[in-house]
Amino acid sequence: MSGGTPVAGGYMRQRHSQGYASSGDDLEDDACSKLRPSSPPIPRVWTRVEILENVLWLVSAAFIVYYGDRNSNMIYLLWHDDRIRRMPLYLGMVCVALNVIIFCYTSMLAYSARRFDEKWEITSITALPFVTLLGLISFCFFSYALWPIWSYLTLPLLFTMFMAFMVIFPYFVIGTFRSQNDALRTD
Repeated sequence: MSGGTPVAGGYMRQRHSQGYASSGDDLEDDACSKLRPSSPPIPRVWTRVEILENVLWLVSAAFIVYYGDRNSNMIYLLWHDDRIRRMPLYLGMVCVALNVIIFCYTSMLAYSARRFDEKWEITSITALPFVTLLGLISFCFFSYALWPIWSYLTLPLLFTMFMAFMVIFPYFVIGTFRSQNDALRTD
C-alpha cells in the first residue's frame, strides 16, 4: 500500500491528484474502479394504466386508418382523393423523412459515444431544435393538406396518429446497446 501521513498511532491514507486508478495498489479499496460483473438488465414492468394508454392510442389509430371518411379507408383516401392538397402533403412527408434521418443519425452518434454524458452533448443539444421545428412544420403541412376532408377533426386525427407512432417507435430498435461496465473508471 502507499504510505500516508502519520496520525496518532498509525498512518492515514491520502489521495492526491493522480486519480483513483493510478496504480495497482489503489484498487483494493476503490469501489468505483472495480469491474462489476455483467448482469442482464432488469426488465421494466409496465403498469396497467400504461398498457391501457398504449392500447387506446393503437386502437384509435387503427380505427382512423380503417374507417377514413366513412366511405373508404385512409390509405385509399391518401392515394386517390382529389380533395387532398397534394403539395403540402408531400412537403409534410419530406419533413417527416428528414426527421427520421436526423433520428437515425443522432442515434448512431449516441451509440458510438462511450460515456453517458457525451451522448447528451452530441445528440440532444444540436439536433433538438431542428427536430422540433421539422415536426411543427410537418404537422402544419399535414393539417393544411387534410383539412378539406376532416375539417376540425384533422387536428386530433394527426395527434392520435403521432401518439400511435410514438407507442410503436421504441420497438424499432435496430440493435441492443452494449454495457458500459467493461472499463475502469478514473473519475
